[in-house]
Amino acid sequence: MDIKIIEMKSEDWSAVKTVYEEGIATGDATFETAVPEWEAWDSKHLRTCRLVARKEAEVAGWAALSGVSSRCVYRGVAEVSVYVAEAARGMGVGTRLLRDLVQASEHDGIWTLQAGIFPENKVSIALHRKCRFRIVGRRERIGQMQGIWRDVILMERRSEITGI
Repeated sequence: MDIKIIEMKSEDWSAVKTVYEEGIATGDATFETAVPEWEAWDSKHLRTCRLVARKEAEVAGWAALSGVSSRCVYRGVAEVSVYVAEAARGMGVGTRLLRDLVQASEHDGIWTLQAGIFPENKVSIALHRKCRFRIVGRRERIGQMQGIWRDVILMERRSEITGI
């Protein structure tokens, strides 16, 4: 599959939103129950390190970073979001997105990437391991979805290039 990873633009939002909705619908991608409007999403994510995977004209996935704290000591720490369109799953899109996101983050001075993943989302855990994230813990019963307590696996990747 010929995939191009490029910078996400605001014009991509409609397609990005659709991919995000597909992830939410799985019940194992996020605690979110609905995609926010562009303005809310835009304000929550870093202005840099926003990527889309394109297969011809179609958005096959997206990845972005959000800051973990406004405190200056955490300026090099960010949380990862990676979503792959339902039709593109199992084709290496997530790996390409996450690898390029790691590279972009290091270029942007990010030294630690973190992810919170439901333990049931084994594909996402495997993807992050493949990109050299490690499991650092498990938050038990951290939040409820539809009245059911959910755990979250905490993963992180420390750069060997930035912040050493």
